[in-house]
Amino acid sequence: MARFIVLLAVVALIIWVVRSGRGRRPAAPPPPPPADALPDTMVACAQCGVHLPKAEALPGRGGAFCCKAHRSSFENGQGRS
Repeated sequence: MARFIVLLAVVALIIWVVRSGRGRRPAAPPPPPPADALPDTMVACAQCGVHLPKAEALPGRGGAFCCKAHRSSFENGQGRS
């Protein structure tokens, strides 16, 4: 009976060691979270009024524009439609 209890204790110890993760390589640390990008300033097209990021706007003599056609139209004197 004593041998059975010792055997049972050894088996339980082995199961506990395996489940606790001993002997495993440590997991790689998780990658750092991406840095939050600041939002871009929004500007309105001087021709049609649509809002777009300043980085995507086309500069012109009358302000910022959403496309070349609106910039050309505005600069040729047709103004805001």
